[in-house]
This record gives sequence, C-alpha cells and structure tokens, in this order.
Amino acid sequence: MQTYITLNDGTKIPQFGLGVYQVPEGEATYNAVLDALKIGVRHIDTAHAYQNERSVSREEVWITTKLWPHEYGEGKTAEAIDKMLEKLGTDYIDLLLLHQQFGDYLGAWKDMEKAVKAGKVKSIGISNFESERLEELCEAASIKPSVLQVECHPYYQQNELKKRIEKYGTVIESWYPIGHGDKGLIGEAVFTKLAEKYGKSNVQIILRWHIQEGTIVFPRTTNPQHMKENFEIFDFELAADEMAEIRALDCGKRFFNMTLAEQEANLGAWHPAD
Repeated sequence: MQTYITLNDGTKIPQFGLGVYQVPEGEATYNAVLDALKIGVRHIDTAHAYQNERSVSREEVWITTKLWPHEYGEGKTAEAIDKMLEKLGTDYIDLLLLHQQFGDYLGAWKDMEKAVKAGKVKSIGISNFESERLEELCEAASIKPSVLQVECHPYYQQNELKKRIEKYGTVIESWYPIGHGDKGLIGEAVFTKLAEKYGKSNVQIILRWHIQEGTIVFPRTTNPQHMKENFEIFDFELAADEMAEIRALDCGKRFFNMTLAEQEANLGAWHPAD
C-alpha cells in the first residue's frame, strides 16, 4: 500500500510518484498518467517547462509542478502560477517547486508564499538548490521549503545535504532514484542478492531502500509493466543490516555533472510555451 510522508507544513505527500519529464505532450502523457492511476499511483511530478501539463488530469492526484527561472520575480511568478492553474484545470497545486537556483528566486518565493496563503498552492519547495543559495533562500523564507528535489540514489546519497536541511524540516525528493538507469549501480551484488531473497527485481530493491530512507521517489517510465513493477514495493521490508549494506555503496558518484555555470548557460534551452 502506498506510503505517505507528513511535510513540515502538515500536508501528507504520497511517497511514490510518476515522473513525466520528457514524456511527449498529449496522448503519451495522458496514457502514462492513466496507467499510473490504474495501479494506484497518486503522485504525478510534472513541470511548466515540460510542455505537457495540459495532459495531466487532476482527479485524485497529488500534482507536483515547477517554475522555470524566467518565471521568477514578484508579480511575474504570481502570473505564472495562475497560468499553471489554468492549464492544469485545477483550483490548486499540491506542491510547487522552484526548478533551478538561478534568477530572482527570492522574489519568486515571496509570490509562492502568497499563493499558499491564497489557497492556490498547498506546499512549496525547491529543486536543484545545493549551493549556499539553499541557506540564503531558507533563511529569508517565512514558509520554509517542504521539499528539496535533487539527484539521490545509493551511489549519491546526499547525506551532507540532508544534514543542512534538517533544521528546516525539509524532505528529500529524488530524481534519478535508480541512478539514471546505470547498469553498474543496478547490477550491484547486494541488490542481486536481496532481489533473490525477496522475489523482487534489483530496481525494486533500490526503490524500496529509498522508501525506508524516507525519500520521495518518482521513477520515470511510460511502460505499463515497468510502472506496475516499480510500484510493487510495499509488500516487503528490508532489514536494518540490509539497509546498512546499501548505505555502504555511497561513493559520491553522480550522473548529472553540469557545473553551476553550465546549468545557467543551458537555461535558454527550455522556454515554456504559453
């Protein structure tokens, strides 16, 4: 059965979701979301920059979506939120994130806080904030980020980052939860051993580890069978020593390696359509 995490604002977020990043707008997104809903997934992670929000249905779904830096700034962000609500066909967004740590993120955060008070957004958080800008925003915020979405997997467990956000009550949400599908990671002996023991796949073992670590995950797939398998991780539990074995894999290896400067230079590659 799906598990939930209580955020620092008191809302409960489904711990397992479906990511629709780079899934083509239209029928592909519609079918992926429909398949997810059929198997019990109730958390859809999208973004204004992903160009497919019009395909995301609101019924009984926790929707996480994101603002792109060119939408940051007092007034500008408020307009972007209203556009998102219109495209999603909903009166509120469950979780709204700042997608990147560039631009006027402090001005954007003020508008996000106003949106919470207006009932347009339930929870607010950040994505890809790992520099000192993380503390800058958190200290300036009246409403502390409920979620920090970053790369996180057994090779890159973000333990230092978790310590930095602990005082804010912020929860880690993982993109690349299985290491961008890296065969070396997925094929680690510990996962193969545990998969055999529990009658699961190596990927299911990794996803189960995330769940027990208290991380929110949203593996991306449009394959209904993979989706179903990914979600079948709530009928077993890893033992403490098995969790420790997996934690021992942490080696600081990440799969997204753009520098801050490269990320900022690449922002122009994504411009959400009106």
